[in-house]
Amino acid sequence: MSDYQQKIAESFNERKRLNQLRRRKEKLHFWNEFRIIPRWLVGLVIVLYVIAVGVALSVNISQQHNPNGNDMFPPELRDNPALAQLALAGLVTLMSLFFASFIFMLAYVNRDASRRGMNSALWTILVLIFIPTWGLIGLVIYLLMREPLPYPCPECATTVNARFNFCPNCKCNLHPSCPQCKREVGELDKFCPHCGNDLKASSDALLPA
Repeated sequence: MSDYQQKIAESFNERKRLNQLRRRKEKLHFWNEFRIIPRWLVGLVIVLYVIAVGVALSVNISQQHNPNGNDMFPPELRDNPALAQLALAGLVTLMSLFFASFIFMLAYVNRDASRRGMNSALWTILVLIFIPTWGLIGLVIYLLMREPLPYPCPECATTVNARFNFCPNCKCNLHPSCPQCKREVGELDKFCPHCGNDLKASSDALLPA
């Protein structure tokens, strides 16, 4: 591996590590995340589902009067119209849930990327491209690569980018760093992963006597 490729790999691994460190502070819950999907889209999906069920049941009822036309179900269901209607409604519901899950997934990626300061259109298209061939692999890539959420500064409450080490408004130190090499470290790290400095000894030395 050349020096350039090694530097690229190290840069990628470092970015991934920092993302993991900063995403630990995010307390994400399913329903809170689901709420970022536009309500109009949720309403539209529900309306389309109701229309689909209504059309399917109407067609099935009309075909019951045609002895040669209602071959969708086996004879035991054709002889029981109510059961046939219930089975058809269940089939439409399963298909609707399948398509709705992909629609909501794309909407979530679009909104989540936007609130994280990422290119929402690019990531939405990327996830959409992978769906026909690789299914959810596009979503997995996005979840691994997405930026941490911006958050308010603990000192002045200014919204700051998760990659900032200091608040641009009040100069508050937002992330712990190694006193020796000044690079970011995890809150639970005992030694600096970059220079090997003993973080506990350094912090004890900074305490007033």
